[in-house]
Amino acid sequence: MTIEALLQKQRRYFESGITRPYAFRKSALTRLHDAIIKNRKQIEEALWQDLGKAGVESYMTEIGIVLDEIRVTCRNLKRWMTCQKAPVSMAQFPAKNRVLTEPYGVVLLMAPWNYPFQLCLMPLIGALAAGNCCVIKPSAYAPAVSNLVASLLGDCFPEGYVAVVQGGREENQTLLEQRFDYIFFTGGTEVGKVVLEKAARYVTPVTLELGGKSPCIVDRTADIKRAAKRIVFGKFLNCGQTCVAPDYVLVQEDRMGELLDGMARYIHKFFGPCPLDREEYPRIINEKHYDRLCGLMREGKTAIGGQRRRETLQIAPTVITHVNGNSSIMREEIFGPLLPVIPYHSLESAIRFIKRREKPLALYLFTESDSAKKRVLSQISFGGGCINDTILHLATSHMGFGGVGMSGMGAYHGKKSFDTFTHYKGVMEKSRHLDVPLRYHPYTAWKRWMLQLFLR
Repeated sequence: MTIEALLQKQRRYFESGITRPYAFRKSALTRLHDAIIKNRKQIEEALWQDLGKAGVESYMTEIGIVLDEIRVTCRNLKRWMTCQKAPVSMAQFPAKNRVLTEPYGVVLLMAPWNYPFQLCLMPLIGALAAGNCCVIKPSAYAPAVSNLVASLLGDCFPEGYVAVVQGGREENQTLLEQRFDYIFFTGGTEVGKVVLEKAARYVTPVTLELGGKSPCIVDRTADIKRAAKRIVFGKFLNCGQTCVAPDYVLVQEDRMGELLDGMARYIHKFFGPCPLDREEYPRIINEKHYDRLCGLMREGKTAIGGQRRRETLQIAPTVITHVNGNSSIMREEIFGPLLPVIPYHSLESAIRFIKRREKPLALYLFTESDSAKKRVLSQISFGGGCINDTILHLATSHMGFGGVGMSGMGAYHGKKSFDTFTHYKGVMEKSRHLDVPLRYHPYTAWKRWMLQLFLR
């Protein structure tokens, strides 16, 4: 079936009205939940094939977070769908105002390769909860997961409701030439610009979940041992191939040696003396990205790690010093297990360093100072982040997750996912029994006086 024919099929399915009732939406989510549990081992195996992810990491960062999102959505869906009353203004009196929820229609979900299962399914949950039909485009760079997602969703749902389009650049381009009612894209900034440009043709609303250089600040008051431990966790999770991983660390200059010693200890504790020999240590997704990362390693000084193995596409957790803001490694998102550490003199200089760059997707601050927290949070714009931790701000369905500026637009997770894929339709129902004459011609001085009295 061609992509054009698939969209026509989904349009017919959506226009039948079958996706709108609460019972249908909840049933679809429950079916998806049960299918994930049933196929858990196969999902873990596919993630191992594509990225070398260990089972525990696969469940923690992909499967478990998706299951939790479905449970939260099912518990709250009826309330989210409920028509809401709205106040009536003096200009509308007498009347009733209400806000109705309605699905957009047929939506396109484009997923990346770094968390190929989670980032396919998380937006899908919101789209189905909102009553839409969905076309999913997984990444061709993660073929095992792409095949599994196609099989799993094909067993759960008819093609007119949820369909998976596999393939590479050609399929992406063909999909973006079609008219969708909403596009949800997760991936790099440059491709995100292309998606936005294509969406403009039909004025299609878009959510862009992008990335950027997410900073981590460690000030003089920080618990350095805790900071080192949590930075190592957040940075080297999934071999650094995480959009919200700390991209670089700014540390107060008189604590830099202590932080480097702490990170060295935790890298050794987590990954052993030779991380590349550990079966559960992930790999870089492909040769192209491996070569790019090797090129970035040539700058600065390798303070920790640096080992690499081309035949397995692995690079050990690596900490790099003696870099500056103009280094190549500081001009692009690293997206790998390389972590530049840069000293700073004052918090003001660290804030200026960050603000000279594009707004990041995430920011992390390690401090015990309330004034430092206030200054950083009030002066730097970023998508979301943590104080005294990394990564975990996105591991909840109770806060929205998304970027700002070049790191993206729109948000999802929990209620935010439902909102993203829902059009909120305001409706006023006017009373038939009283018709205030103020709005009608002729516009007399008396009417003007009355309007000024009631509408000021």
